Amino acid sequence: MATTLDREAVLAALRAVEDPDLHKDIVSLGFVKDVRIDEGRVAVTIELTTPACPVKDQMREQAMALVSGLPGVRDVEVTMTANVRSASMPETGRPPLPGVKNIIAVGAGKGGVGKTTVAVNLALALARFGVRVGVLDGDIYGPNVPMMLGLRTQLATDGRRIVPAEKLGLQVVSVGFLTSDDAPIIWRGPMLHGAIQQFFREVAWQDLDYLVVDMPPGTGDVALSLSQTVPVVGAIVVTTPQQVSLADSRRAVRMYQKLNIPTLGLVENMSYYACPNCHHEADIFGHGGGEALAQSMEVPFLGRLPLYQPIREGGDTGQPIVVAEPHSVAARAFQSVAERAAARVAIAAHRSAQANKGRIPLIPVS
Repeated sequence: MATTLDREAVLAALRAVEDPDLHKDIVSLGFVKDVRIDEGRVAVTIELTTPACPVKDQMREQAMALVSGLPGVRDVEVTMTANVRSASMPETGRPPLPGVKNIIAVGAGKGGVGKTTVAVNLALALARFGVRVGVLDGDIYGPNVPMMLGLRTQLATDGRRIVPAEKLGLQVVSVGFLTSDDAPIIWRGPMLHGAIQQFFREVAWQDLDYLVVDMPPGTGDVALSLSQTVPVVGAIVVTTPQQVSLADSRRAVRMYQKLNIPTLGLVENMSYYACPNCHHEADIFGHGGGEALAQSMEVPFLGRLPLYQPIREGGDTGQPIVVAEPHSVAARAFQSVAERAAARVAIAAHRSAQANKGRIPLIPVS
């Protein structure tokens, strides 16, 4: 290692800090954005691919320790920032969505597993990290996102495009804004496809890092329309531990694979009941089924979410648990799922960037 305290010496020391997901050092990855040295005082800026990185603090401490060990260093300041990359996939043939970096589908093989609850709280958990997040309610037949966010509004336009509603820091669009609470939506496939295209292509999404799409349960038209309309970075499949849910979740994973949508991971909802009084955990619906399914299908397991009464109450009253009880065990579980999901998106973005290196961009013919 060089004995002179200069930029190269600092960068050489920082090469020992490795991103645990991308398995490369932060210098090679281009994460070190600034190095300033002034009479033994060293200031370093490290830009991660997501502010939801679960090991951000450990990386900062490691960087400080390594730079502090260099000869001549009197003081070290490490600033951690983040810039969410887009996992663009031009090979899919689907043009990127203006104003949106990454589209995440949240689906399930069957209804009743808490898919919308997971989608809404996942979006809010991501937003708590300081990124810009939107929610598209793609569950056309059961648009429950407005209820879970306490939103009662009508779709507005700016004269050209639909303007998303805003609540709790999220940009939101739902077909529920077009109907009364008890009005059924009776649409055939072509109408569904048209609605999905409109909600993506004719909405003025504003600088979103993540757009979370709440999918309808099962393997139907909306998933097919989604795959044909926009480039989706990946899908999160929600399951519960019992076998009937796991069997349908397996079908959902296979569906996304057939549609060339990667599975970001599996989430096991209603995984256990934690007694608020004695803190005993009871596996009401079984134990470990979601994690075992993820292992057998070779997809990431993003975490277990508890069966907790305030989650249900918050969904009914428009106060999601991540906002209503941000320090609860349940909210922390959603934060953990959000961190792992963001890490999977960051990995996809890195792979996309590597694949696009050296690729000649297509020039449209006039």
